[in-house]
Amino acid sequence: MSKLKSEENEILEAFESSRLKRVKNADKEIAEHRRVAEETFKKDARINIRLSSRDLRALQARALKEGIPYRTLVSSVLHKFVDGQLVDKAAHK
Repeated sequence: MSKLKSEENEILEAFESSRLKRVKNADKEIAEHRRVAEETFKKDARINIRLSSRDLRALQARALKEGIPYRTLVSSVLHKFVDGQLVDKAAHK
């Protein structure tokens, strides 16, 4: 079994013990979450950047390992950085 975080274990245990109940108006909530997700990940701006061919090859290799296009990887990394999900280790020493 994969390693789960404690919160994930709690959710799994609640699911397996049938303690989870369907939310009233679930379809409406799901539609709203879907709308928010689409807005969050809408790609409506384009940028051009120059980087070293070494870095580009490393990005392409990493994306291949992850099974995603390298542009998607770059976009994801940038999104996580601006969202505060990625931290510069050197800045926190």
